[in-house]
Amino acid sequence: MLNTFDINAIEYLRDIPDLTPVTRTYFEDWNIKVYNRELNACKNYLSPNRRDFYKILLITRGEGVFTLGTRIYYIKEPTIIFIHPNEIISWKNLSESGESAGHYCLLKRRYIDKHPILKSVIDKYGLFTNTEKSVVRLEKNTENAINSLFLQIHQEGQENSSLGEDAMQAYIQLIMIECMKNAKFPEPDEITNDFRHIHSFFQLLESEISDINYNNPIKIKSAKEFANALALHPNYLNALLKEYTGQNVSTHIKGRLLEESKALLLQTNWTLQNIGHCIGFADQPNFSYFFKKNTGITPNEFRRSY
Repeated sequence: MLNTFDINAIEYLRDIPDLTPVTRTYFEDWNIKVYNRELNACKNYLSPNRRDFYKILLITRGEGVFTLGTRIYYIKEPTIIFIHPNEIISWKNLSESGESAGHYCLLKRRYIDKHPILKSVIDKYGLFTNTEKSVVRLEKNTENAINSLFLQIHQEGQENSSLGEDAMQAYIQLIMIECMKNAKFPEPDEITNDFRHIHSFFQLLESEISDINYNNPIKIKSAKEFANALALHPNYLNALLKEYTGQNVSTHIKGRLLEESKALLLQTNWTLQNIGHCIGFADQPNFSYFFKKNTGITPNEFRRSY
């Protein structure tokens, strides 16, 4: 039985400096980015919260365990994965040498929403939205064709021409079409109860925070409240998260509230009082204290810095 969390601590994607951090992308002005996996070594990571980008991950060399929601895949053969922004994902590297090769491409959600042709292709094939189709094993000829298309995307990104994004978008559509020609969708591996509980916690945490606003502030925010909602003992849930992610329940909750605070500070003109209310603080001074304690600067200083 494979278990992607059989390591003492699994890093957050946002904590890995040589990969694109989750939190910063909310505030960066780009539409499409592409990376070479051989030059950007893939470490163990966990991305438990929603992202603002779609991701296409091509693995041509390397060995590891990838989780997509509650589906776990042992990956050693050439594989391409289509990752929706809302999915909880993780990767555990099993290569003794740490080798990896392939590419990955990030597409901002807002960019896809503004391009109906690209969105229609995404909707038509369901590679991002249907998790049963999101992981595709590749035959050698398909691997070569897709790898060539990724190289074209790299080239267009480097040339930075006025039509570069249009060309990159076209190549991305061709990648999806190429995958569907001879698609082989592997069955996921069996998962453990520990993994189910961990996934359920992150899923609940995200559902509680992702849609908060002034009229819908966070309803549960303590470790005990989350454990009760999952019908688990607080000590058991805390021990699970501490063992498999290196952080306890309260730390995960605090980190997610801090991320949402940053997004609200930069993406809205709401007052600090209103933002604090949304994420569960009775007054503005308590929110400001929480924010400065965890970032080193006040909410206003953070807002002005961007």
